[in-house]
Amino acid sequence: MDLDISETTGACHCGGVTFRVTLADGLHSARRCNCSFCRMRGAIAVSASSLDVISGAELLTEYRFNTRAAIHYFCSICGIYTHHQRRADPSKIGVNVACLDGLSPFDFTEVPVSDGEHHPSDGYAPRTAGRLTYEAFPKD
Repeated sequence: MDLDISETTGACHCGGVTFRVTLADGLHSARRCNCSFCRMRGAIAVSASSLDVISGAELLTEYRFNTRAAIHYFCSICGIYTHHQRRADPSKIGVNVACLDGLSPFDFTEVPVSDGEHHPSDGYAPRTAGRLTYEAFPKD
């Protein structure tokens, strides 16, 4: 896995939504979050400086909660979360790694978890709440 990729393409599960993304720091920014929504969503996200929807923009639907500042985008057909506009910095985009071509969340052996329960926009200092690890077992 090339952690330094700068551009790639991606899609939702059904392929109705496709996009091209420019990553802000390659895959080095991979992280999870422990806020109430991300705990349930369970995605690994990376930071992007731009995301251009190639096809299926009309299929995207959004979800906002709590302060309604973050905008989470989903395919209205398959339900997959593709990306979100960040609450702490609306000029930044988080992209679901599982939607990026040739990548899987299981390609990452360790991922930091941001403390979204105590969000910087609520006056807390940004901090890492922990780390998630993945160890693949040998196939029989």
